[in-house]
Amino acid sequence: MPRLAYVNGRYVQHGAAAVHIEDRGYQFSDGIYEVVTIVNRRMVDEGPHLDRLERSLSEIEIPMPMTRNVLRMVMRELVRRNSVENGLLYMQITRGVSPRDHKFPDPPCTPSVVMTTRKANFAGHSKFSDGVKVVTVPDIRWQRCDIKTISLLPNCIGKTTAARAGAYEGWQVDADGHVTEGTSSNAWIITKDGKLVTRAATHDILNGITRMTILRIAKEEGIEFEERAFTVEEAQNAREAFTSSATSFATPVVQIDDAIIGNGHPGTISTRILESYMAYCTGDAAPEDDHDAASA
Repeated sequence: MPRLAYVNGRYVQHGAAAVHIEDRGYQFSDGIYEVVTIVNRRMVDEGPHLDRLERSLSEIEIPMPMTRNVLRMVMRELVRRNSVENGLLYMQITRGVSPRDHKFPDPPCTPSVVMTTRKANFAGHSKFSDGVKVVTVPDIRWQRCDIKTISLLPNCIGKTTAARAGAYEGWQVDADGHVTEGTSSNAWIITKDGKLVTRAATHDILNGITRMTILRIAKEEGIEFEERAFTVEEAQNAREAFTSSATSFATPVVQIDDAIIGNGHPGTISTRILESYMAYCTGDAAPEDDHDAASA
């Protein structure tokens, strides 16, 4: 069965999918995106992802290209046509096609909508059982990291730096020496006294949907947490650490730069959070909330 993509109202073969050369997403990174995890054909945290998509569009003045219900129908149809049991759905909305000009078109052009899917096997991955290494990299991004924009070149540079150092992820560090977040994930530590710490959701980071679900799980399970900045030194001396996203779930971190975290193995609290999150994804935990995740 050929892999299909959705492009502006049509389901087309993935290899032939294309947008116009003057699409502002291509020329200016003028657009936003979302990635939704699919587990057992269930789109995990679908409602919160759509809340954030609408917020990101609003922040850069791109109108919703279709109603939320129609968008959901397209998402489900693409998943069905590609027979995705477990994997990822990628959605991208740009301002659309317009003659090249830095300022926003007036009158507005029609937004471009692209969706693709990719199959993935999340079960039994060694990163969950063994943990991963992260390295610190300078945070060189713009000042509105809360918008899930497709302008990801600084993230790509950081991720490449991490990969070349044999690391799973790069944790970005601001000018004050505090960890902001990973290049494609949120950063977490667990202090010596067992408190869960992650940076507060301001304009400095993307308020991850997985991040919010983990905070909800922590609250439900009585794990004390605090949203605040932490330094690289504090992270390297933490009891445990992990990184979270729609694709990494809650991946234990066992090394930051040259520092081994704890005993060099995934810690008990990180493992507990990962297991609870996996149960949530598979539907074995409390039913999914379609709550408003738009605030940052």
